[in-house]
Amino acid sequence: MIVSNAVRPTPENIQAFIQSDFYGPVCMLNLLRFKDTAAYADGRQTDLSGAAAYQLYGDQMLPFVASRGGRFIFAGSADHLIIGELEDKWDSVAIVEYPSKEAFAQIVMAPKVREFGVHRAAGLDGQLLIAMSQMGTLTGS
Repeated sequence: MIVSNAVRPTPENIQAFIQSDFYGPVCMLNLLRFKDTAAYADGRQTDLSGAAAYQLYGDQMLPFVASRGGRFIFAGSADHLIIGELEDKWDSVAIVEYPSKEAFAQIVMAPKVREFGVHRAAGLDGQLLIAMSQMGTLTGS
């Protein structure tokens, strides 16, 4: 299984996405795994779980995204694996829609997001972030 421990896209990731042929609104699928206990990079002591620290991030990110034309579509727990095999399951999933890839880049690279993003980094043990575009039909034709 491929798992990323990164909690922020690199400038190179953002640049490659901006230069891609992806167009229109973009939905980001977030697969999230939380630490048992939040661990802040600045060494602050906390009794917060990783999920609780991530919630502090989400509480600030939601209105920030909405103020820039985006919206949260879904957030919830990842309870049951129906098809496939995993070494470890994800704790939570979220889908967030952004007006465009450029809007996504501006939002995630904003200094304000970096400020409250400390809670995201403290809470996440691993993440996959997958850019999705809407298909015309369920078969893609």
